Amino acid sequence: MQATQRAIATAPVHIVARQQRIDLDGTPAPIKTQCSTCHLKDLCLPCGLTGTDVERLDSLKFARRRVKEGQALYHEGEKFQFIYAVRSGTFKSHLTLKDGREQVTGFQMAGELLGLDGLASGKHASSAMALEDAEICAIPYAHLSELAAGSPDLQHVISRLMSREIVREHSLMMLLGSMNAEERLAAFLLNISQRMKARGYSPSEFHLRMSRAEIGSYLGMKLETVSRTFSAFAQQRLLEVDKKHVRITDLDGLQQAFDMRVQ
Repeated sequence: MQATQRAIATAPVHIVARQQRIDLDGTPAPIKTQCSTCHLKDLCLPCGLTGTDVERLDSLKFARRRVKEGQALYHEGEKFQFIYAVRSGTFKSHLTLKDGREQVTGFQMAGELLGLDGLASGKHASSAMALEDAEICAIPYAHLSELAAGSPDLQHVISRLMSREIVREHSLMMLLGSMNAEERLAAFLLNISQRMKARGYSPSEFHLRMSRAEIGSYLGMKLETVSRTFSAFAQQRLLEVDKKHVRITDLDGLQQAFDMRVQ
């Protein structure tokens, strides 16, 4: 489904009791998983925390909800209230340019956070949309800040989260400013591979949830250039592609091609 065909309604947030979750139809359902026992804790907010600090996170008043494919999590310019932790599914963050075109600024998957772009001005600087049916935890930033006030380690975690955004921006600038088409796509696929491995999935075979056009927008490449570069990698026997399904047949070769560029 193309981005222009996706619904743009924003998924509503309702803060509920710790024992409840908002389901697809808006009906509360039990929240059974706490931050301390979540299978994504080593990738998400609790990463690096122990003992009482993790217990503090377990007391967070957050909402868990499902977001349908094509539904917006938040829109550019909306008031910043929540940090969103992705429990399942994939999202894209994007900006709307003055001429109406969309500029993709990132892709987020399970264990990663969304919404930090609103910290600077109190309003979201970008929009976020689900690329497949997904589930998120909406964490009220005001409550998280209150908890962090009594914990230096938790304050450090929040600072680390903000630094991740800076590193991500610098990585994107390097992609767009110094690499050719093959180098950009290789870096993108290697990044997806590493993130899949960190989640216990195959680092060499995965299904891309984003379209070729969305990849091109993110990498600063035209659609036909993205398709041509995928074909070039296939001809070099670095990978096999079937629509959105990718199998990297020579992971070391793909890595070596990228390493030669950045050394």
